[in-house]
Amino acid sequence: MSQKLSNVKDLKGPILIIGASGFIGSNIMRKIAAERDDVFGTSFSGSSWRLDKIPTSSIIHTNILMEDSIEDTLNKVRPKTIFDCSSFGAYSFESDFKLIHLTNYTSLINMLEIISTLDIHSYIHAGSSSEYGLNSSKPSEDENLVPNSHYSISKAAASGVIQFYGKIKNLPILNLRIYSAYGPYEDSARLIPNLCIQASKGKLPLFANENTPRDFIHIDDVVNAFILAAINMRKACYGESVNIGTGIETTLLELAKLSKEIFLISETPKFSQYIAREWDTESWFGDIRKAEELINWKPSIPLKEGLIKTESWWRNFKNRSGFKQFSKKSNVSNKRSISAIIACYKDEKAIPEMYERLVKVFSKEDIDYEIIFVNDCSPDNSQEVIESISANDPKVIGVLHSRNFGSQSAFLSGMELANKEACVLLDGDLQDPPELISQFINEWRKGANIVYGIRVKREMPYFIEIFYKLFYVLFNGLSEIDIPKNAGDFSLIDQKAFHWMLKFGEKDFFLRGIRAFVGFKQTGVDYYRAERKHGTSTNNWTKNIGWAKKAIFSFSQLPLHLVTLFASLSLALTSFLGVYMIFMKFYDPVNTPRGITFIGLLVLFFGSASLFAIGILGEYIGKILEETKARPRFIRDNIIVRGKSLPDPRKK
Repeated sequence: MSQKLSNVKDLKGPILIIGASGFIGSNIMRKIAAERDDVFGTSFSGSSWRLDKIPTSSIIHTNILMEDSIEDTLNKVRPKTIFDCSSFGAYSFESDFKLIHLTNYTSLINMLEIISTLDIHSYIHAGSSSEYGLNSSKPSEDENLVPNSHYSISKAAASGVIQFYGKIKNLPILNLRIYSAYGPYEDSARLIPNLCIQASKGKLPLFANENTPRDFIHIDDVVNAFILAAINMRKACYGESVNIGTGIETTLLELAKLSKEIFLISETPKFSQYIAREWDTESWFGDIRKAEELINWKPSIPLKEGLIKTESWWRNFKNRSGFKQFSKKSNVSNKRSISAIIACYKDEKAIPEMYERLVKVFSKEDIDYEIIFVNDCSPDNSQEVIESISANDPKVIGVLHSRNFGSQSAFLSGMELANKEACVLLDGDLQDPPELISQFINEWRKGANIVYGIRVKREMPYFIEIFYKLFYVLFNGLSEIDIPKNAGDFSLIDQKAFHWMLKFGEKDFFLRGIRAFVGFKQTGVDYYRAERKHGTSTNNWTKNIGWAKKAIFSFSQLPLHLVTLFASLSLALTSFLGVYMIFMKFYDPVNTPRGITFIGLLVLFFGSASLFAIGILGEYIGKILEETKARPRFIRDNIIVRGKSLPDPRKK
């Protein structure tokens, strides 16, 4: 077979791949990222092993079940081409029917409503041959859909949605009904990866029923179909569905015989009467003529060639990675990815050690990580150090601010770029021990949304530590919400929580207060906070007083209430004093208080109190003034990716 090969450079950019951490999405991502730098992919949960060596700045953490998360992603990228590879329910263990319909159908409607307001060139949706259900024997795209599972219903409904938005709302959208795709980065629990892994040992896996049919299509052909569909998007494609398969039916018995032949396996294949999926039918392959007519696509990789390529890839991957189970099933309930965000200012010497200790912790906990160093315009060589680390580890990116905006803005800047299931916030001076993150992860996996460090002891003079403790007691007493005592910024924050934290529009941001305000399930972990390891502290009494004012005036109106109370008491007291003076003037004129001293003390007392009250009012008015200016909380100069300083690819 021959086909027109796709040209990635012909795609309209920027390009957004929804579900880039999945099997199909990751292959599309890798194909395009090899030739272009304006491609972005979304990821939501679990390990992103398929995106290894893809710059973390190109991955956006997105929950497609949340409209504002979708909207944020679309506003960041402003894509012209969208490949939607998101899906749930294709695996037999994905049995939550509510989540199947929410993911495959409801979220698609929400997404298309937002996209219909944008100027896009093409939207290519990953459909499924399961849409045909019982009508699975070489159906054309115009034949009836007879769904036979929740997954089948949801994908069939999605194709109806696509038809509506394409034909009626004139959206450039196309649905690709993909048959049994296989190849690199497929879930290791699936049939072909399992076959390839066993074949490398000279064995065969246990097959399901020998008569179970499949239409096996290599992933390279599928990727080519997506790209050609986007390039050839025109009015005739709007709202259409297209079969993407080989048009050849292969039973598991035929697959076993072919595997024995090409991998020289002497073992007799074994079959089970177990049916892998309840929706499997007795015949399953498609009519693919429409694909050639509409998007100029044909499959080009025969099954024999595809199996050889796939087995070779898995064998090399196993040797490279020290292979573990890369299966969605084993990760379905685990929390396995974290973005570490480090606020750096005069931390040139600490950054390499911070990196090494973080990697050690994440490796120990089997965490898929990214590390974001936010250089808050440090006057030392922090930028060069971050560039050097990033050049050797694509999971490390740097953020360069145009000037020093402070640690709170540095954390927010990193959180906006965070792409994992949770983020960990640390100061770059190593006073917060990275090893404590292991305890954070343990509490997070137990169900906590926010885990913060509690400084039970600080390495500092005792009298200074007393002042810190007194501040937290005062702050907690004044605050209108319960804010943990002795808890700094060092914390792990689940994506659900930091998503809402980023929604706060205030410019004078006090992060640990906002963290308490958002609620969710929170818990603390005790630790000893050491002295700064390199250099001298950038904190001083003036900054500490500023921190205290920021905290109190951001999270308490009690000072205003106290001013009102004092004014009320003063009015009552002076009224009583006036009546008393009049009474004493007539009752005991000789002993009635008189003279300028008494009057002067009264004036001085109430004058000072008035100035104090005006000062408190001034603090609040000053905050109002700063908020109304609506200045940005930070300005990014550049992003460091793979050792190079580049313009921020996601400027709003």
